[in-house]
Amino acid sequence: MVSIYSRWRSSALLFSGGLFIASLTMISELGVAYASNPAPWSFAVYGTVLAGLVLLHWGVSLLYDRPFSVRAALPIFLLGMAGYLMVREVPRTWWGYGFVYQGPYAVVTFSAAITVFLSDRKTAMDKALGFVLAFSGAHFLVKATLAALMGPGATPSAYISTSYAVMSQSITAVLIVAVGLMLLAVLTLDIMAVERGHAEHDSLSGLANRRGLDKAAKRMVDSSGDRQHAVILCDIDHFKSINDSYGHHAGDMVISAFARMITTLAGTGAIVARIGGEEFAVLLPGTSPAIAVAVADTLRIGTRKMTVPGLPGGSVVTASFGVAALPANGDLETALRQADAALYDAKRGGRDRVHQARSLAA
Repeated sequence: MVSIYSRWRSSALLFSGGLFIASLTMISELGVAYASNPAPWSFAVYGTVLAGLVLLHWGVSLLYDRPFSVRAALPIFLLGMAGYLMVREVPRTWWGYGFVYQGPYAVVTFSAAITVFLSDRKTAMDKALGFVLAFSGAHFLVKATLAALMGPGATPSAYISTSYAVMSQSITAVLIVAVGLMLLAVLTLDIMAVERGHAEHDSLSGLANRRGLDKAAKRMVDSSGDRQHAVILCDIDHFKSINDSYGHHAGDMVISAFARMITTLAGTGAIVARIGGEEFAVLLPGTSPAIAVAVADTLRIGTRKMTVPGLPGGSVVTASFGVAALPANGDLETALRQADAALYDAKRGGRDRVHQARSLAA
């Protein structure tokens, strides 16, 4: 289900496939224990775990935007399987048997951990996933050491009944579950971040919506100390007539063009939002009302110069603007009401103009 909603759909599918393939190890273990010829089942045990780890590494690389060649995945798997076939001819009592057997597992898992640590994502959950992967890689080497000390059994069938097998399988099962839960948590947090972004942004204009504006304004006021700010409310003139005359698609194009124009001309640091159908707000941090009036007039002129696909050639779009002050530690709602009153004055005064809040004008 995560793969349906996550923007990292490919990663989610690779994780699911890797964990599913790795889970087939249990079935193969039964074949090792009870089949008359355990050799192919032993081969399947090794292959399912290694294939699952390779897919997991591939998915981690996609999730963290790190290189992982698709062409490299198959050679990695084949080299690991070739190593397994070679070590099958070596007596299992040899002390290095476990290191050759567990080595490819450790390399793939460590590579996945390094991928996480080298990525640009540095949240606590990302770091936790990296440490779990690194611990999982280290545990394969620990298992190799235990195999040398405790003995892995002379044959695959004998291995199943050893204390080492019980310990090895239990630790691996716990770590697989831990890695799976960590990956699910990372993907879930990613989905939540995307949904928060959708909830705070307007899809048509690409700007913040009213909720996004409120959050941005709070951050701005909280971090600005004693500085004064300014608010500009903008409203596209005769927007209903545009929709009625040229269709809603043309109206949407006007909204998009107006949003791009404001974002370009409002200046660095400005917070721009679409708070209604054709109504926009601009927060100017650390800006006096006089400068805000000049910025609003720049936006007014920029509106007239817009070329909008969907409108007849020579069409001129205009907008009206209201300006109000947002004092240090002031209330955004109050400033927006004052700017809205100034905007109404601009509309009543003939449109295509900038008006200050009455308290400022006085």
